[in-house]
Amino acid sequence: MTIETTGALPRLADRSPAITGAEIAASLVPPSQFEHATFESYRPDHDYPSQSEAVATLKLFAKSWEPQRPAGLFSRSRRKVEAMKPGVYLDGGFGVGKTHLLAALWHEAPGPKYFGTFIEYTALVGALGYAGAVDLLRGSTLICIDEFELDDPGDTMMMTRMLGELVASGTRIAATSNTPPNALGEGRFAASDFLREIQSLSANFQTLRIDGLDYRRRDTSGHAISVDTGSTTGCWPRSPREARRRPATRSTGSSPTSPRCTRRATSRCSTAST
Repeated sequence: MTIETTGALPRLADRSPAITGAEIAASLVPPSQFEHATFESYRPDHDYPSQSEAVATLKLFAKSWEPQRPAGLFSRSRRKVEAMKPGVYLDGGFGVGKTHLLAALWHEAPGPKYFGTFIEYTALVGALGYAGAVDLLRGSTLICIDEFELDDPGDTMMMTRMLGELVASGTRIAATSNTPPNALGEGRFAASDFLREIQSLSANFQTLRIDGLDYRRRDTSGHAISVDTGSTTGCWPRSPREARRRPATRSTGSSPTSPRCTRRATSRCSTAST
């Protein structure tokens, strides 16, 4: 069968794909690997207390959606919840479980609720316009923003204004980033020119600093392991205390799935099997 018998193929330039606000909203959910994330399934590293503290704070934050209880036994807990800011901001390095905790919080919240990366929310504004995006998100109980970052003045102004409007309407915000909210935009544009906007945005968040090892560098018991990186890296310490007393050693070139140390370093660092 030829093009002559079936007719000419449609040209790409003639197509006009469109997506509705409802379709975009339906896609704003946690990634599949965090579909069942909970606070209970998060395994905090006890060498880093900030991880357990973050879980406790997020559980308290989630109580804001519980029905009001009569004054009395629970009044002190309720006052703690009401004293919290309308947003929480998870700041930490790679692999400490920020996205897991963000998804766990999302699962705790009643609907409507949305979960997306910073880029996805800016794309939402691009697709629906500012007013359309605000109308779509207004009335939600929680908006989760993963990988929060401000790369240019336009994003700064837009996100500050949008989040401010949503918080004023009763929506709560949760975000993750490798940059504290009062440092967003540093080194990327003249942050001093937009300091008022950045401070306004930061004022909505309670920052939770989460320290720890990248989970990909831990064995099944939660201890650090040695991983070959093709250079002079050595065995990661098992705890912050050991990090201070044990010098770095050279790797033998073994694979990450079967880590081992050099003979010279065997007495000073442990493999993942110990």
